[in-house]
Amino acid sequence: MKILVINCGSSSIKYELYDMPRESSLAEGAVSRVGGEAELEHRCGDSHLRRSVSSPDHAAGMRHVMEALTAGDSSVLRRPDDIDAVAHRVVHSGCESSAPAVIDDEVLAAINRGSALAPLHNPPNVAGIEAAREAVPRAAHVAVFDTAFFASLPEHAFRYAVPESWCSEHHVRKYGFHGSSHQYVALRAAELLGRPPEQTNLITVHLGGGSSVTAVRDGSAVDHSMGMTPMEGLMMGTRSGDLDPGVVLYMQRRGLTVEEVDQALNFESGLLGVGGVGSDMRDVLGAAGRGTKRASLAVEMFVYRVVKYIGAYYAILPRVDAVVLTGGIGENAWPIRRRIIKRLERLGAVADEARDKTMVGGAEGAITADGAKLPVWVVPTDEELMMARITFRTLADRTK
Repeated sequence: MKILVINCGSSSIKYELYDMPRESSLAEGAVSRVGGEAELEHRCGDSHLRRSVSSPDHAAGMRHVMEALTAGDSSVLRRPDDIDAVAHRVVHSGCESSAPAVIDDEVLAAINRGSALAPLHNPPNVAGIEAAREAVPRAAHVAVFDTAFFASLPEHAFRYAVPESWCSEHHVRKYGFHGSSHQYVALRAAELLGRPPEQTNLITVHLGGGSSVTAVRDGSAVDHSMGMTPMEGLMMGTRSGDLDPGVVLYMQRRGLTVEEVDQALNFESGLLGVGGVGSDMRDVLGAAGRGTKRASLAVEMFVYRVVKYIGAYYAILPRVDAVVLTGGIGENAWPIRRRIIKRLERLGAVADEARDKTMVGGAEGAITADGAKLPVWVVPTDEELMMARITFRTLADRTK
């Protein structure tokens, strides 16, 4: 089965084509700067294509993706109809079921309704679905929701202490995000530890532009740092993370509109807002190394909040087999990992700096010393492969 995995942002289309169930990646790439003069990057084996393309919208971008997959020396398909299924990343299922769903008009309408809860993410997800259904009409299209892995959260974890009517009428609750990433690294970490997933307890930590932490008990998520929206939890690239809701009310009373507060907390806060040099941890670490006080504070706050969540989830799990770091920062920023391990020494983490410095660029393994009471591992995430697996299982189950 040929499965094309699509991840659409407001101005981008990321894609990867898999041969399943062999889990072989045939090609991958992206169309960036959708909305005008865009750039297509396509990789297939040793072939690497990069060129400027006109992409006024997602439909045009998807046509370029199909052309890259079916034409030229780097093509892997004879025609678009060779694609059996398309897996779509959808950030929010809204108040509906978060189980993977074969997309029809009813499912698409539900995803549209979810835009009220994820206004930054669901609209481009919908645009990608519509463009792909037009480009590959004969394929099965499957929505894979970021929220799905967190369907196992108990009510005491997902419920907010707000009036019951807010929950029953307005669907206010914790949903969780980065689900495909947390699910993949939890399964992979269990494999590396030599334990069945259903007998593995982990704290998975996805650190990147968006960051989150999940408590995994016996292979299932039981708590998660993000909430009703991706803004709750850790300090992120441009998002504030945890914040007294009274701050929002205070700033509105000071004259800011809802839109201005939303803009500030989603796009002007986090590493950018505190450090003042950008939202990329590499830039923040560089500035901190040059003695910039605001950047140093941003690094300290980022690490502090990560460790605080790890400590909280350590307390609610019966045991912790490993802390698992992933995402762009978790996989590559060893200075951040070193600081995290140092703060976890009281829980039994023992640093192995030589391992830590070499565990970058896709490497996986422990970065703590052998025999440490609290092992810390790095496991590169593969959300696209997880989505392909989920889509393959979803369609296989339909044929039983």
